[in-house]
Amino acid sequence: MTADAAAVRFTIRFDGEEIDVEPGQTIAAALIAAGHRSWRTTRVAGAARGAFCGIGVCFDCLATVNGRPNVRACLVEATARDVVRTQDGTGHGDRAV
Repeated sequence: MTADAAAVRFTIRFDGEEIDVEPGQTIAAALIAAGHRSWRTTRVAGAARGAFCGIGVCFDCLATVNGRPNVRACLVEATARDVVRTQDGTGHGDRAV
């Protein structure tokens, strides 16, 4: 990697951890590159989920991004200073069902 290529990299935060991101990477790709395989738990069983289809069809890759739940991490390009949190269930834990 050249010095110029290193200069354009940036970071996002995932559950408090800084993650290095290549320009153009989706949030899911950045998380996978950093060794994270899951960033959502299912609503009933609490099973771990992450990228499954990688094209936005299955909804397994949902995450909370910048306070907004239910973001498909495989479709959204990461931007500098994004704050990504593991999503529990529907992502609306503070609301009555």
